[in-house]
Amino acid sequence: MRQLKIFVDCHVFDGGLQGTTTYLKGLYTELIKDKTIKYYLASCDIENLKSIFGEHYNVEYLQYKSHNKYIRLLYDIPMLIKKNKIDFAHFQYIVPPIKKCKYIVTIHDVLFLDFPTYFPLKYRFVNKWLFMLSAKYSDIVLTVSEYSKTKIQKHFKISNVSITPNAVDPVFFETYDKKEAIEKIKSKYNFENYFLFVSRWEPRKNHDLLLKVFVEKEYYKDYSIVFVGDMAIPNKAYNVYFDSLDNTIKNKIKVLNKVNFNELLELVRGSNLSVYPSIAEGFGIPPLESLAANVPTVCSNSTAMSDFEFIDDCLFNPFSSSDLNEKIINGINDKNVSEKRLNVLNKFNWKVAAINFKNAILKKI
Repeated sequence: MRQLKIFVDCHVFDGGLQGTTTYLKGLYTELIKDKTIKYYLASCDIENLKSIFGEHYNVEYLQYKSHNKYIRLLYDIPMLIKKNKIDFAHFQYIVPPIKKCKYIVTIHDVLFLDFPTYFPLKYRFVNKWLFMLSAKYSDIVLTVSEYSKTKIQKHFKISNVSITPNAVDPVFFETYDKKEAIEKIKSKYNFENYFLFVSRWEPRKNHDLLLKVFVEKEYYKDYSIVFVGDMAIPNKAYNVYFDSLDNTIKNKIKVLNKVNFNELLELVRGSNLSVYPSIAEGFGIPPLESLAANVPTVCSNSTAMSDFEFIDDCLFNPFSSSDLNEKIINGINDKNVSEKRLNVLNKFNWKVAAINFKNAILKKI
């Protein structure tokens, strides 16, 4: 029997860290252990891909000729699939219109359909049709949570969506010296004693609520706040509030973008508290990563994050500043982080996602 060939569109690794890079890294790091399958990973920067996934005899790296997404979808990918006689091709959200093999698409969420006020009109209109057509055009549709599965099936009128749940990179569970981690951050960035929020910038991510609580409850007297993530959709409420602050407070607010994985790991380990106030998520991996690193964590209880019931006394209503403040206090004084960390280890494992992925493929062979 001929070796199964799977093509993976990895263009997201040509940009900054985001949920899809975490998903692909975790899923395929586990999948490529199965040497009976040949994987073709494609991006513009294949040296970067090699540094992430390593060299394996069942993995081949393919280079796109263009960074332009239209050229990639219309020309690069169909040509590479045809040339390498691919059986399945895996994409995030959107698949190419020219189909040369069976398609797998992971649609992480359709939040813009349930929370339209947080997304531009053009984004909602274009992506509704692109995501829906991609789902109907694909042989396998995947998502990352029960919440997202229910919403995708409802909005796109499809069934048989499979869940390949997100999980935490094992490196977050590794032991480390906390004092050394703090000193490393102090030396590199010149700050210490900080709250951390890891997320790209969008209004639904709720940066403005966290900033207001940080300022109004005067946490800036003892802590800095560090926002890690690239800009996606500007948050006007945050910008207006930030501009109104005194420079002494502004100096306690740090914004970092284009952060690589190792830098992110260092920032998580060096933090006093991880806060995740997002209003809507298809999954929500950062609070699980910080708990895995034994960092006290408070998290929104909305949408897919309601599944994180083991966070318990540190879950809050993302529309309530008083609830967020109460849970920040709980988080700072949390004595059960190690127990929550164990829950993350047991419940969110890339082996589960890999098994579900291969089961979905077996049904289509």
